[in-house]
Amino acid sequence: MPSAAIFKTTLDLLYYSGASAALGPAFAGSGAIFMLHHVFPGGGFAPGFAPNRGLEITPDFLDQVIGMLKARGFDLVNLDEAARRLNGGGRRFAVFTLDDGYRDNLVHAQPVFARHGCPYTVYVAPAIADGTCELWWRGLELAIARNNRVEAAIGGEKLVLPCASDAEKWQAWHRLYWPVRLLEQHEQRRWISSFCGNHGIDLMALCREAAMTWDEIRQISRDPLCTIGAHTVNHFNVKALRPDEAFDELDLSARRIAEETGKRPQHFAFPYGDETSAGPRDFDLARKAGYATAVTTRKGMLFPAHKDHLTALPRFSLAGEYQNIRYVETLLSGLPFALLNRFKPLNVGE
Repeated sequence: MPSAAIFKTTLDLLYYSGASAALGPAFAGSGAIFMLHHVFPGGGFAPGFAPNRGLEITPDFLDQVIGMLKARGFDLVNLDEAARRLNGGGRRFAVFTLDDGYRDNLVHAQPVFARHGCPYTVYVAPAIADGTCELWWRGLELAIARNNRVEAAIGGEKLVLPCASDAEKWQAWHRLYWPVRLLEQHEQRRWISSFCGNHGIDLMALCREAAMTWDEIRQISRDPLCTIGAHTVNHFNVKALRPDEAFDELDLSARRIAEETGKRPQHFAFPYGDETSAGPRDFDLARKAGYATAVTTRKGMLFPAHKDHLTALPRFSLAGEYQNIRYVETLLSGLPFALLNRFKPLNVGE
């Protein structure tokens, strides 16, 4: 994936040249699934060092996107209807999904969806709802943000990284993010717990502050526009787990959500969701766990052929760096994804 600056330039070239409008009919497919995480005022616009701002958008931007889709004749549907249309045609459609189950989804996103009568799915990871999940990407950000230097041992190296300036903080982030993300999953959680404890960050308090409680999840689940989906128990990289543990993460998350809400979820989202986090083995496990659909973060539009790959559905992110309607319009043409995927409509392999 190119850098944000390069990708924005590419989107602008496709938009202002007219290429996305001219070629859109060939690549736009049947519909799109949008991925969101956090929705709150100011979301995505934090200055300086804010590496997770890409996971944030504002309620105003969400409102603009939904309004644009309605103006352009998209049907706003839930995942059940999306799966049905892949099997039987119909007008172009859009689906909105939100990962992890953060409180801002209830406070700031739900009113926007209600105002538009727009269905949406919230994918819940029970450990996040319990307030016991190590949101390691947030913990790593805060530890770097709040300290003038951080010390870490990873990959056989002992590192002392200065973090006094924004530039130094970004350097520390880039030095640590992927090595931490690629750790064995249980070791990753032990590592981040130790790292955050050594740098004054309370990971559990961070999770409790950000996440909806089970009472709040039950509240939002009563909204007829809302579908509750599953997102593993512990927000693990499924592909990195043994098959038995991966299946348990898929199955037990659904069981726990059913216990808490009274309804077993039929839809699943793979945490992280890219090619390093979910592959054909995991798509098969999602089917065996009883899910009607599972979504990834493999980027692309939905095509009729996805009816045979309902547990490997692509999405694209409404991301903080791209809060501009022309970017969304260009992405909806499907042309940027066709270029990224080398003109293959499906990306469901390893």
